[in-house]
Amino acid sequence: MEKKISQKTLSNAFHKWYYGHLTCFSQEHMQTFGYLCSMLPIIEELYDKKEDQAKAIHTYTAFFNTEPQLGSVIVGITAGLEEARANGAEDVDDETINGLRAGLMGPIAGIGDSLVVGTVIPILLGVAMGMSSGGSPIGAIFYIIVWNLFAYFGMKMLYFKGYELGGKAVDFLVGAQGEALRESITMLGGIVIGAVAATWVSVRTSFTMTAEGAVEPFLKLQDTLDGVYPGFLTALFVLLCWFLLAKKKMSPIKVMLLLVVIAFVGVLLGFFNPGLNY
Repeated sequence: MEKKISQKTLSNAFHKWYYGHLTCFSQEHMQTFGYLCSMLPIIEELYDKKEDQAKAIHTYTAFFNTEPQLGSVIVGITAGLEEARANGAEDVDDETINGLRAGLMGPIAGIGDSLVVGTVIPILLGVAMGMSSGGSPIGAIFYIIVWNLFAYFGMKMLYFKGYELGGKAVDFLVGAQGEALRESITMLGGIVIGAVAATWVSVRTSFTMTAEGAVEPFLKLQDTLDGVYPGFLTALFVLLCWFLLAKKKMSPIKVMLLLVVIAFVGVLLGFFNPGLNY
């Protein structure tokens, strides 16, 4: 009799991935144990003997790390492959499953980071910040609700689609079409990040120079910069953050602390004006 994973078990496995993909997260294992936990209900349903269960689950102790939202499709694909192996498919073994996982981790991470982290999240945050003008909590509520709905139903759809496709999804994800898709999404993500930075980041200087005895300053640095390159300081600070994060590998916390120091020193020297009235 052919073994078939029930919808209840697939749903259980998906929810274990959705809620626990960062289970026991460490630099050594990353998402390995979250992946393993999501496969447990499937292994227990497909194999009756404890020895067979132990042998099958050992497959998923290998290192795993990808973008977790789009990474749902990998978990779904391997669920389908595990079902095929339990039914005696000779071309599906530990090496096949782990090779597929290793081959998909990078492409999925590239697509997911560009699409989710680089495009969807900045767009949602941009809309939420616009709704939060004047201290309104609506923006925060909007982001929390929309992001969680997007993440849950998007991950669920990808998981079950991956299960249905099985190994057929690999040809698309790692082939020429997948490469073109990754490049397109990366470009779109860059455009969105640039638009968000230009819209929501504003760095201006209050530095002026006044001649002795004069009332009006003869130099307003911000006006001069705007006449040559509007938004120059904003672009400069965005590029500085990118350089420190991407090239110098500084952590976001350190970059934020550095910006606080620059702002503090700039205010003390009169280069920046926080606009505070006492």
